[in-house]
Amino acid sequence: MSRPPILNPLAVPATSVDTHLPPIAPAHLTPAALRSRFASPPVWQPELAGDGGLFAGHAPAAAAVLLPLVIHEDGLRLLLTRRTEHLRNHGGQISLPGGRVEAQDASPEATALRETEEEIGLARSFIEILGRLPVYTTVTAFQVTPVVALVNPGFELTLDEGEVAEAFEVPLQFLMTPAHHHHHLFEYAGGQRQFLSMPWRNTDQGEPAQDYFIWGATAAMLRNFYRFLGA
Repeated sequence: MSRPPILNPLAVPATSVDTHLPPIAPAHLTPAALRSRFASPPVWQPELAGDGGLFAGHAPAAAAVLLPLVIHEDGLRLLLTRRTEHLRNHGGQISLPGGRVEAQDASPEATALRETEEEIGLARSFIEILGRLPVYTTVTAFQVTPVVALVNPGFELTLDEGEVAEAFEVPLQFLMTPAHHHHHLFEYAGGQRQFLSMPWRNTDQGEPAQDYFIWGATAAMLRNFYRFLGA
């Protein structure tokens, strides 16, 4: 292994917070506005193309994830998952539903829909695909295509308990506000790694509030989504 994994990201101090950057206006975070943006996308470049460097011994593999934006009367919310602790890769981390491309998948959209249905039981009949974001390469050599979609209300979830410990929703406005984007620097013998986090406290369930540490590739792809919407 050319560099160590970050086993406890919560222990890595934040070096800065992007309070100087403007949030995406609420008017640009509606279903109609997102449909329009993907129908006529701007000229833009993603801020983060990958984790920067790869773990040794990992062959590149194609993957896709879904950014499921659930439609609510008070605004869109992103549906995220918390992976089970025992998983070999990214156990306990906050993730977007998705996974490795399989031979039967005709497209990244097909992969994202299949994996989402397998992981959390979200039926594709509730999902409206909007478009893709640029491929993001993880430290474990997955070349991930993020697929953005709207999710109509009325669905029921059935979690794959072997992979998913929890599914929850975060207001999209929170995630598209850079004042909630934290930069971290992880130092080790021989180098440094940087990563982004978007810590969120869910107070909707009452006390005690539940804390979620959204970081790594998930946070990076959401940052690219912010750049796409703000271009």
